[in-house]
Amino acid sequence: MTAGAGRALATLAVMTSQKTPQTMKPATAAKKLGVYLEATPAEFREGVVSRDELNALQADPPEWLRDLRRNGPHPRPVVAAKLGISISGLARGGITEPLTTEEIDALKAESPEWLQRERATQAEVRKEAARQKEK
Repeated sequence: MTAGAGRALATLAVMTSQKTPQTMKPATAAKKLGVYLEATPAEFREGVVSRDELNALQADPPEWLRDLRRNGPHPRPVVAAKLGISISGLARGGITEPLTTEEIDALKAESPEWLQRERATQAEVRKEAARQKEK
């Protein structure tokens, strides 16, 4: 073994033995939790979130997180999923801002033409994906 390779192995051993907690930006944590970052408490937005903290939030969500998941405002991926359309379909429908659960329910009840069209498109995409998977 060369001296350079020995140093590399020694460095690698030091790196792997020093376990530092993996952290993420609040935006990443909010995305993983399925909530709109701007609606989270200031202490969540202003800090960093460790992997252990994220796991704890997922396992036993505090009241603010349960409330956000229940009532919103919801980020676009969640809005799209609740409406049964794609994120692109949201944009084509003119929805660019987060929506509350109440607003999503109102849109579902109103069932505008663009929403019906996007749902049909999404159904076709899913059907095609299923067909491709069968091959």
